[in-house]
Amino acid sequence: MTTNILPLLPIMIPFFAGIIMLFMGKRPVWHRVVSGISGLLMMLSAVWLVISIYRNGTIVTFLGDWMAPFGISIVIDMAAALLLLTTTIIAFLIVVYSFQSIGIEREKYFYYPMVLFMIAGVNGAFSTGDIFNMFVFFEVFLLASYVLITMGGTRVQLQEGFKYLLVNLISSNFFVLGLAYLYSVTGSLNMADIYLKLEDYDGNMVIMTVLAVVFLFVFATKAGLFPLFFWLPGSYYAPPMPIIALFGALLTKVGVYAIARTYSLFFIENQAFTHQVLLLMALLTIIMGSIGALAYTDMKKIIIYNILIAVGIIIVGFSLMDETGTIGAIYYLIHDMIIKAALFMLVGFIIYRTGESDTGRLGGLIRSHPVTGWMFLVAGFALAGVPPLSGFYGKLFIVQSAFGNDLYIAGLIVLLSSLAVLISVVRIFMNVFWRESPAAGGLRAIKSDKLLFSSIGLVIISVAFGLAADLLYPLFEMAALSFHDPATYAGYLTEVE
Repeated sequence: MTTNILPLLPIMIPFFAGIIMLFMGKRPVWHRVVSGISGLLMMLSAVWLVISIYRNGTIVTFLGDWMAPFGISIVIDMAAALLLLTTTIIAFLIVVYSFQSIGIEREKYFYYPMVLFMIAGVNGAFSTGDIFNMFVFFEVFLLASYVLITMGGTRVQLQEGFKYLLVNLISSNFFVLGLAYLYSVTGSLNMADIYLKLEDYDGNMVIMTVLAVVFLFVFATKAGLFPLFFWLPGSYYAPPMPIIALFGALLTKVGVYAIARTYSLFFIENQAFTHQVLLLMALLTIIMGSIGALAYTDMKKIIIYNILIAVGIIIVGFSLMDETGTIGAIYYLIHDMIIKAALFMLVGFIIYRTGESDTGRLGGLIRSHPVTGWMFLVAGFALAGVPPLSGFYGKLFIVQSAFGNDLYIAGLIVLLSSLAVLISVVRIFMNVFWRESPAAGGLRAIKSDKLLFSSIGLVIISVAFGLAADLLYPLFEMAALSFHDPATYAGYLTEVE
């Protein structure tokens, strides 16, 4: 049996590129070249996967001579393919953004290899068909993130990095515990095989409920769900802006994906408990994120708390587990990855240009940077879900699903969160760009072409995504299928057997 290498490219390219850069030594210019080329190759491979899956269905490949459920399997359905494509686009543009923002000292100490190792882990988590290998890929990107969050060695980075390390070590231990219990119940670690075995499960449902709680603790911690988000605002605030953009756009979304995948495959017999708990946590996350976004005047903190709002909205869609809700969740997941990276990079440009992150000490930038200002406003409208921008469609489907399931309070909270998001980002725009400039302080003379290319480029991609939402609907309908009808995800295993 021959292993199909093509589905492995989004994992192999960044992994081997990172190894090559380690052997290059401290050569920042060559690191830039290798990481840029790797980003382009990853994007091309992800585009090929989306086209191939749309034409031929889910791609499955097995490593070595062992077939599933015994061997290691890579299973890329449309949801995974869209996530891979979005991840590779964001990674490439953040790498370009880093050329003028991360600083030569961090570049010398293997910043770009760590970024690519992190992307390899993220892509692996999206691609794997094996729950144990999901744990392995989690650890790969977490190890790289430990280096990135402390790279530079400032006091706040070391302080928040230690907290980030401790929280993730604890959740990883619970992940292993959950895997052990799951294997004791099913005798398998292949996710499709576990689903098929649990379909006929007639044992004690208490153990499955306990497993649901354990997995929820693990993935909710990584996604930043209430009440397990306590580590996120401080940890994401500490590192330089390109690293914040990477973390904010990608890392929490891996936790969201893991919740959606495991809860749609493993915990479907007791939804009255498991999915209601998930829904409640999601709604409380939206509320807490809205309070944080409205409470602060620091631009970084405002966008960081908007991460919590988005995570909550996406989980609301997945917790409903019907067709409309899951389509909305996939739409909003892809949208939020793009727009969060764009907003963080725009905020980063403002900070690099002015030296300030507090909106109370800024103003008047619309005169010197009108295009950047209006792009920020467009990105803010997209984040809030103003039609016809990209955030509108996901929220529309999620609210429709909530109302259709008689969950009117949930639908109302999702709608009201749009108002909180809109107020928070428009306040940044009005203070930073439109208000009169403070008397003191001038603009720093910095190179910014690559900063603006990446940030404005992502805003344009987001706008195009919103305008083409109807055209892209078949892709998202196909992506949502494996969540609200998990038998379609497990179908490849029946064919193998």
